[in-house]
Amino acid sequence: MSDIRLYLNEDVHIALAQALRKRGFDAITTQEANLKGYSDREQLEYAINQKRAVLTFNRGDYLQLHTQYYQEGIDQAGIIVSEQLPIGELLRCLTRLLTSLTAEEMKNHLVYLSQWK
Repeated sequence: MSDIRLYLNEDVHIALAQALRKRGFDAITTQEANLKGYSDREQLEYAINQKRAVLTFNRGDYLQLHTQYYQEGIDQAGIIVSEQLPIGELLRCLTRLLTSLTAEEMKNHLVYLSQWK
């Protein structure tokens, strides 16, 4: 059983990744990966290649990508969709999710972070 590794989409504040790392979680941002301005598909492809679940506030586009990849049989490490919330609330919800699910359980799933409040 392996831990979920996160890739935070470019709308997610870098401070969240720093806070997650301080708590022992593996998290990087679009800015740290030098992919700012890339398309959602390119962001997801990067996450797939790095075996990272994506955290995004962009529900519509990532729901569409998730559906398309599922129909085409393309594996991905998971997509976590959230509303834009204060960093503290995001951190609490993500901590619950990351300590409850494994990377294997997250694979090919789209999860709404609001389920982890």
